[in-house]
Amino acid sequence: MIGGILMGLANLVPGISGGTMLLAAGVYPTFVESVAAATTLSRKLQPWLLLAFIAVPAVLAIGVLAGTVRDIVLEHRWIAYSLFIGLTLGGAPTLWRMLKPMPGRAGIAALVAFVAMVALAILQESQPSSSSGEGGLAGLFIAGFAGAAAMVLPGVSGGYLLLVLGQYVAVLDAIDAFKEAIRAGELNSILESAWPLLAIGIGVLLGVSLVSNIMRWLLKHHRDVTLGALLGLLLGAVAGLWPFREAVLPDVGSMVRGEVVETVADAEEIELKYRPTESYEPSLGQMGFSFLLVIGGGISSLLVGRLGKDGDDPTPSTAAV
Repeated sequence: MIGGILMGLANLVPGISGGTMLLAAGVYPTFVESVAAATTLSRKLQPWLLLAFIAVPAVLAIGVLAGTVRDIVLEHRWIAYSLFIGLTLGGAPTLWRMLKPMPGRAGIAALVAFVAMVALAILQESQPSSSSGEGGLAGLFIAGFAGAAAMVLPGVSGGYLLLVLGQYVAVLDAIDAFKEAIRAGELNSILESAWPLLAIGIGVLLGVSLVSNIMRWLLKHHRDVTLGALLGLLLGAVAGLWPFREAVLPDVGSMVRGEVVETVADAEEIELKYRPTESYEPSLGQMGFSFLLVIGGGISSLLVGRLGKDGDDPTPSTAAV
């Protein structure tokens, strides 16, 4: 359940993967096996129960905290990202324990995956305004599919893929709009806001099913290389979580949400969530507190991983046996 909550929170934040949080909780391989079993309509009760204990808290975390997490990321990025760096790094010992002793091919896979994630982070920094998409049912379906695929694949951030697709804000707004419609109790508003969530939901189901079966096959037939690649993805994901960036006014003449910013006044009217970000030099106090948040997040992730220690390796290698 803790892993599910962390997975839900992680998928709200660009740069961190829900699969990474499942790794930190020590339940990732079991989760993949259960999803794969569920897609074949298994008659066994265990995989369905495990999915319920992970999926329900994840959905609740996303539904309840979508607006809050969005605001924290936008207004207090350095605090949120520092914490998530720690949570991410705290999952590395779990993977290392599953790999010990690490064979050479796993080390090569880890290095390649790490380099790929760093390159992805550089790409992210070069596209600071990619979150300006408006959605649309087709776009939200694709966003749901891509986000869910990343949710299952540790190290690849579903939130970041939504940024690249230009659907990050659109997805969070759709979730928040449905929540507000339910609070207001207006049937027409509820039905109207449910369509975007339905498109996202269908994409999520297809993405989770497809990628889980692929990961199940890889863990079964190429376990060491797959775990090595996952370790590289996890460590490399930190490169995309640099906390010391802030929203700035877009330049006059730039394009935001399909419209040209013609004057400074126009730039100032653009909402914070649509503005580009730039790196800045943090104060000593910020650096110190950021370091403490990283340490606290890492310790928390390690403690969560201890809870799943006995069940984190359902497919041990012959050498381990």
